[in-house]
Amino acid sequence: MPNKTSALIFERIALIGIGLIGSSIARRIKRDGLANHVSVSARSQQSLDKALELGFADSVTLDQKESVKNADLIIICSPVGTYSNIIQNIKSNLKLGAIITDVGSVKQAVIRDLEPHIPEGVHLVPAHPVAGTERSGPEAGFAELFEDRWCIITPTSQTEKKSIKQVTEFWKSLGSNVEIMEPKHHDLVMAMTSHLPHLIAYTIVGTATDLEKSLTNEVIKFSAGGFRDFTRIAASDPTMWRDVFLNNRDAVLEMLQRFSEDITALQRAIRWGEGDTLHELFSRTQEVRRGVIEAKQEKMYD
Repeated sequence: MPNKTSALIFERIALIGIGLIGSSIARRIKRDGLANHVSVSARSQQSLDKALELGFADSVTLDQKESVKNADLIIICSPVGTYSNIIQNIKSNLKLGAIITDVGSVKQAVIRDLEPHIPEGVHLVPAHPVAGTERSGPEAGFAELFEDRWCIITPTSQTEKKSIKQVTEFWKSLGSNVEIMEPKHHDLVMAMTSHLPHLIAYTIVGTATDLEKSLTNEVIKFSAGGFRDFTRIAASDPTMWRDVFLNNRDAVLEMLQRFSEDITALQRAIRWGEGDTLHELFSRTQEVRRGVIEAKQEKMYD
């Protein structure tokens, strides 16, 4: 059992949303004694009942405002499109000195929606744990999700250094490596490494569903590794990803334009039988794969 006195980082933590990320955070907090009390709020009583059943919440409520009362750390773990309503709901019940953070994969929009409404004496520290699976819901979480993964913290000009340090220590206690990054740069990086691949996966799987039924059935039946991996990515939470694309549209559109230009060049190489061009590209991309493995960013649950 962990030594709760030495492990304790915050007295009381409130989680708003308990899908894959929120429930994984809660499980790690409870496992390692990182807080004395975990308060959870969610949209449905069914999710709250499941949180109690699984043992990662000390108290649950449908009322977001009630859940953050006396909390030292509030973590928003819901789709980024909900942030504006959440901060309006909870801001009057935030205690002096509380820290608000989040797990959204878009950061400029998060700061836009949250920062103007943060009360005096409350600290905003935007964050993004770069971890996940295609599964969702409170049952999907597990305490090891963040182990040896990156969490990117994107302070604003208003963010207090002490609060950055506390949130950094918290994510390290969950097993993460921590990087500090400028919000706009974060959004460009994520547009390439996460958002564009998801968009491509949704498109490819969508194309398969538009084929005539007999061909679609055979595509599914004989799915090789490539298409199978695309279906895994395309099974991700549709609400979350809708909000990601709408709130990071500029960066996604920029990367999509670059991709479109590259795919046109590849199309031309195939049409004109330019084998050297294809071989050079495929050799370069092999190096990227080796880099991902060397950076320990390959996990069996991805």
